[in-house]
Amino acid sequence: MPDDGARLLTGPSVEPLLRAAVEHQGGHLLNWSLDHVDAAPEQSTTATYVAQVRWPHGERTELLGVSARTGELSPTDGRAEIFEDGHRQVAVWLYPNDPDLLGLPRAAFPDRMAETLNVGSVLSRPVTAEQLSLSMIAYRPRRRAVVKVVVSDPHEVFYVKVLRERVFGEIHHKHALLRDAGLPAPEVVLTTDDHLLVTRELPGKSLARAIFEPGDPCPPEDLIRLLDAMPQAVAGLGRRAPWADAVGHYARMVSATLPELAQELSWLSAQISHGLSRFPPGNEATHGDFHEGQLRVAGGKVVGMLDVDTIGPGRRADDLACLIGHLSTIQRMNPQQEAKVRDLLARWVPVFDRRVDPVELRLRAAAVVISLATGPYRSQEIDWRQQTIAMIRSAGALVRQVAPTEP
Repeated sequence: MPDDGARLLTGPSVEPLLRAAVEHQGGHLLNWSLDHVDAAPEQSTTATYVAQVRWPHGERTELLGVSARTGELSPTDGRAEIFEDGHRQVAVWLYPNDPDLLGLPRAAFPDRMAETLNVGSVLSRPVTAEQLSLSMIAYRPRRRAVVKVVVSDPHEVFYVKVLRERVFGEIHHKHALLRDAGLPAPEVVLTTDDHLLVTRELPGKSLARAIFEPGDPCPPEDLIRLLDAMPQAVAGLGRRAPWADAVGHYARMVSATLPELAQELSWLSAQISHGLSRFPPGNEATHGDFHEGQLRVAGGKVVGMLDVDTIGPGRRADDLACLIGHLSTIQRMNPQQEAKVRDLLARWVPVFDRRVDPVELRLRAAAVVISLATGPYRSQEIDWRQQTIAMIRSAGALVRQVAPTEP
């Protein structure tokens, strides 16, 4: 089996590489801990580490990133520092100097972000670094980052997407396509040469928050209408493989960290792949990653749709299954919250069943759950084992509603 670097980057043997990288920058590594892991089994592994470093000017907490590959390093690896452990080369960088996210240094610091907003005339008057509050919403090393920017005076909120060069133009086009069609996608107020896409905050509140408040956040029919309102031009964009197409890949990723689930996962992925083989790829306009975190609601209505990077041709069942999969795997709920989500699913799923094939819906939802089950380990949650097992049990429950056989 090709060595994808996972064992090296997730074990104690990575310390000499981290130490060498810090010393190369003029610091001394005091301690470190694994923060996040992205693995493509038998291909590559990228990991980040929270490190305490003593610099000549004092101690600081830093984020270090390391990428290892089974074959040759990629061209963008050369933007990082290259180190050897005696057997292989790895790319190492110090946040925010991510080798694939060239705009991250600009988005990570208030002074540079203020300058960017001012040069782009985004606000009615210039702002200073002291008027900005920056918070990292999401960071997938070497893939993407999202930074929330709050301006104190005048109060405005923006989200900065830090993108890779090869996807930047396409994602910008997708935002414009939906806005021009009247869809409530984010308004792009600024783009930069280093691939930052700055959008204005949408109205309302996140559906992820609203589902736990009294009353219904929105009718399920509104969710279907929103998706069906996407322009047909979306179906002419590049096709993104649905989550179910990679169920075997995600099952292997989970099995690699929890071998005791391997047999169950093998059965689940076989049932999903076989059950979905009769459905063609589809040419409906789809969101591609449709879940409660991507929607904004107000007054019992949907008023915004986020993260439209993934729009393209597919099947409506993929979008609705994605929402079901996410709602089925929310972690750390109290009993009242669990009851609220169960009630929503009990009332929303029958509505979705009238729009798409019920068997397809459940199998695709199970595939989404299996893909999400890689998250607790990647994020190094303290109880990642328990969370992962619970997610696989949830996927199993969905499959067993429609599967003809037991493992």
